[in-house]
Amino acid sequence: MVQTRKVKAFGPDVGTDRRKPIIEIRNVVKAFGAGVRAVDDVSLDIGEGEFFALLGPSGCGKTTLLRMLAGFEVPTSGDIMIAGERMEGVNPNRRPVNMVFQSYAVFPHMNVERNVGYGLRVTGVAEAEIKTRVAEALSLVKLGEFGKRMPNQLSGGQRQRVALARALVKHPKVLLLDEPLSALDAKLREAMQLELVRLQKTVGITFVIVTHDQDEALSMANRIAVMEKGKVRQVAPPADLYEFPNSRFVADFIGKMNLFEGRVSGVQNGNLQIDIKGLDRVAVPFTGSASGNIAIAIRPEKVKLGQTDPGGDNVRLRGRVTELAYYGNESHVYLENQTGMPISVNLKNATRTTLPSISIGDELWMSWAPTDTLVLTE
Repeated sequence: MVQTRKVKAFGPDVGTDRRKPIIEIRNVVKAFGAGVRAVDDVSLDIGEGEFFALLGPSGCGKTTLLRMLAGFEVPTSGDIMIAGERMEGVNPNRRPVNMVFQSYAVFPHMNVERNVGYGLRVTGVAEAEIKTRVAEALSLVKLGEFGKRMPNQLSGGQRQRVALARALVKHPKVLLLDEPLSALDAKLREAMQLELVRLQKTVGITFVIVTHDQDEALSMANRIAVMEKGKVRQVAPPADLYEFPNSRFVADFIGKMNLFEGRVSGVQNGNLQIDIKGLDRVAVPFTGSASGNIAIAIRPEKVKLGQTDPGGDNVRLRGRVTELAYYGNESHVYLENQTGMPISVNLKNATRTTLPSISIGDELWMSWAPTDTLVLTE
């Protein structure tokens, strides 16, 4: 359990309490062999018009869950409903979804127009309608003038847009995206993230994306489901997930986090008193109930560095700089206190200079507000 409060999510205010679910997943299990559960009793609702992310490390079950939505895998048990229809026994080509794969799967011997119209052509749609719908789809992904080009004449980002157009041309109710940007370089990936958000808002259909990239999920999705070992650990809007993770796993997986193990010693004036080795006793506001072993956590960007003791009610300790990493817009500072406890701090490089303000070996004070401290009981 973690202390909670209401935080307005960035982006559209979308949730299953406000929008009718288009995907309903109930107690779904997918087992491979004896005792191996790739997906373990997952229940989720995904709303109409929502941009939803399945996030987690490799092997957590997120792609298997996506493939069950697409119909490429069959659940061992449980139910999946899409657009009010139970999906048991419904073939992939009969489902109101379409999928964009990590590898694009663009046919190299067909030009862009024929690639995009392929799915319509094999289902017997009239050529006049195919031409109209292909033009609409290419316009959506900003490839209106690229219809006659071959795939080998396109960049990686353009080929990914072709794959998106080919999926959208069939007018699915849900678009499934399996690590669609992982093959792109960092700068193009960031540009395509913005393009996908724009595209989703334009077409207004539900997008479900699988990714292991926390920044990608946080910047694109209305809500995120974090998965570990086949289970969903938390479902929340990006801001809630980042600021109020509900467990050590989610806190450590989403962004960077300083985690400290401790033990509850009592409650005083509404503050939980926690004994942390290397920090002594810490008083943290907490509205839940907690006892025994516990953890506190603080984001690196919320820690302040200084030459003098900040005093007051701040959580504070003194440490020595052991490593520095320069990333242009910010620097990551790694310190250890007198007990060898590691702590990381992120500093914005707000001033234009090439002279570092901190050096390895510097002795500094670290401090943060008690209200910025997370209490993690799981």
